[in-house]
Amino acid sequence: PPALWCGDWVEGMNPALELSLNQMEKAAAAAHTFFMANPEHMEMQQSIENYRTMAGVEDLQLVDQEAKPHLESYSAGVKHYEADDFELAIKYFEQALREYFNEDMECRALCEGPQRFEEYEYLGYKAGLYEAIADHYVQVLVCQHECVRELATRPGRLSPIENFLPLHYDYLQFAYYRVSEYVKALECAKAYLLLHPDDEDVLDNVDYYESLLEDNLDPASVEAREDLVMYVKRHKLESELIKLAAEGLGFSYTEPNYWIRYGGRQDENRVPSGVNVEGAEIHGLSMGKKSLPKIGRDLREGGPLLYENITFVYNSEQLNGTQRVLLDNVLSEEQCRELHSVASGIMLVGDGYRGKTSPHTPNEKFEGATVLKALKFGYEGRVPLKSARLFYDISEKARKIVESYFMLNSTLYFSYTHMVCRTALSGQQDRRNDLSHPIHADNCLLDPEANECWKEPPAYTFRDYSALLYMNDDFEGGEFIFTEMDAKTVTASIKPKCGRMISFSSGGENPHGVKAVTKGQRCAVALWFTLDPLYRELFLGLIPKHYFICFTNVYKRSTVCLGNHSAGPRGT
Repeated sequence: PPALWCGDWVEGMNPALELSLNQMEKAAAAAHTFFMANPEHMEMQQSIENYRTMAGVEDLQLVDQEAKPHLESYSAGVKHYEADDFELAIKYFEQALREYFNEDMECRALCEGPQRFEEYEYLGYKAGLYEAIADHYVQVLVCQHECVRELATRPGRLSPIENFLPLHYDYLQFAYYRVSEYVKALECAKAYLLLHPDDEDVLDNVDYYESLLEDNLDPASVEAREDLVMYVKRHKLESELIKLAAEGLGFSYTEPNYWIRYGGRQDENRVPSGVNVEGAEIHGLSMGKKSLPKIGRDLREGGPLLYENITFVYNSEQLNGTQRVLLDNVLSEEQCRELHSVASGIMLVGDGYRGKTSPHTPNEKFEGATVLKALKFGYEGRVPLKSARLFYDISEKARKIVESYFMLNSTLYFSYTHMVCRTALSGQQDRRNDLSHPIHADNCLLDPEANECWKEPPAYTFRDYSALLYMNDDFEGGEFIFTEMDAKTVTASIKPKCGRMISFSSGGENPHGVKAVTKGQRCAVALWFTLDPLYRELFLGLIPKHYFICFTNVYKRSTVCLGNHSAGPRGT
């Protein structure tokens, strides 16, 4: 395989070592384990695909050696639930809860060790005996209280699964309803309300489940699940104790929101009240279809396109997603030819990827260039200055269109602009099964196995919108695709051509990638935008008369000025 990882050790295993020992199954397991914790690692993803094609390696053999049992059972429950297999879904969700509470006991036990406050200097700590004892046990209590977050976090991730524990009961209340176990459905619904007492949907479900009980059964006698009752009671008491201790011992403590409300059950099915059981129709999204990740702003689209001759092609609904738009004629044929000509003069192999010739696939050559480099070459006379300036102008045109079409209430800033070309390598196109650019999201780490997108480093979490402006169509393959969060189910496919632009919000609601370029060269201008001025890329001055320009990247806290010898500093 193209990638043999001598340094990617996982639980004492190494894919390259296992492969060299002809232990293919262990090599695949090691690579899979590493990839589960590092879903952005494209080279390891490619290695796994290579292992899959080798004799004797099946999907079932790809075992995550660091998987947590309660998380695996939960994922299995979700999959069976989405497949309408509610009996098995119940089995795995109940198993997940048993494993969760066992893991919780172990997590709390591991907190019973030496502790110390970060605010205190070890050598300068002057507390008396009783204060030191109190300090220690408060720290133990805080550690145990944080087990909620620890148990909801997958290996390798920083962020927990939102609303993790309540979701078990939310799935179960509906699953039990679907198998006509109304008492258990009611118990689970009431359990969920312990953590979200004002959830109107579940409150309606409680009323509906109560109406389905036998006449000789008093609804008030059916109480919330005892396992969660005890858990929540302990959690609330711990919270009160920690707050009192913080006040008395003089340290700062803010209770985290452990049960984030918008992490609701993903299919949005709720039992409608006031209908009979036999004819009950489940409204909302179809079962098994994931709802879109939360976006922290109002979603609007359909604003003016600002420029004449631009052709509207498809909106979000027609592209089977959210915050998506496809436009044509953003560039003219002449502008496409001019940009393509500039590209040939300024492109650098592996630009933006530390010089790696093939950062995404070994079957293509990747080249790129920034606006800054284009203008620098223009001022130095290595490419026509007018053509270099066109790169900047069309980028600004794209920014204005995106800002206007999505009807943003605040300014949209450039985050990064990159002219990129992907060239199929001759002799390497037979039996290709990879992508030109693997499925990913632009501001979070896509985790297809968990159906999550983790908004944490090393992702560019500050990106809000993305756009791709295509320059040519004289190549084969290279279609842009959107997928579901499973990174497999294609929801839209777009064939590039001169002047076509696809734009979309940058989060996990829009996983995307590029199909293999099997012949020729595919070129485009890739643009990423941010609503946060802290991460904007500033063009401070452009004075053609003196051939002088300054760029400031606030995120990197750097400024570069370019010009001729008489205009000012050439590089600062």
